[in-house]
Amino acid sequence: MIISSQSWSDARLLWEHHLMHHDPRPCSVAIGLGSHDLKVADATARLYQRGMAPLILFTGATSPTTRVRMPRGEAVHYRERALELGVPDRAVLIEPRARNTGENIRFSRAVLAEAGVPVSSVLLVSKPYEERRAHATARRLWPDVTFVSASEPVTFEQYVAALQDDRMVIDMLVGTLQRLLVYPARGFMAADPVPVEVATAYERLCRAGFTSRLVVDGAGGRRQINKR
Repeated sequence: MIISSQSWSDARLLWEHHLMHHDPRPCSVAIGLGSHDLKVADATARLYQRGMAPLILFTGATSPTTRVRMPRGEAVHYRERALELGVPDRAVLIEPRARNTGENIRFSRAVLAEAGVPVSSVLLVSKPYEERRAHATARRLWPDVTFVSASEPVTFEQYVAALQDDRMVIDMLVGTLQRLLVYPARGFMAADPVPVEVATAYERLCRAGFTSRLVVDGAGGRRQINKR
């Protein structure tokens, strides 16, 4: 499939919206959200080594996209990667059960409470295009904590080139944007209004067929847009 210049432009707009553009700062703990991308573990380890958190917690079980690549679970493989990069064993906890972003937050909170770790702020490390979704989910489920978003420092073009699947990248950007639109009403995340130009780009990408990562709801999902 040939991707039009308009679709590429729209995808870049979604990419920029998904980034929170936070400046990393020291927090009580760094939580690395499990996924198919080991670079989340790399980014978390680098932040630890910069003194941005005294402790890391990796969270995640497996999913259809990680079962083969990470058979011991995302959190376990992330931890192994961090140790390879020089993070000391004593500085890494794992939460190996979570299968979605909400569980990542809830289960991580429970693990830290059980370990007696006082938490007032969290450096929340994710894939770049999951920053805003993760931040909105964390605000909804852990409202008394301050969250600072972080991810691998990479451009849209670099990310597309590394993944080597142009269509899948755009599908993921579209799917993540849809969740920002429909999940607040389900109680899964805090409301995060979408700018008009981003909503318009999202609609064009849906019409262009980038829909494989959309979730279905009773109202058709992608039409529920809260613009700002």
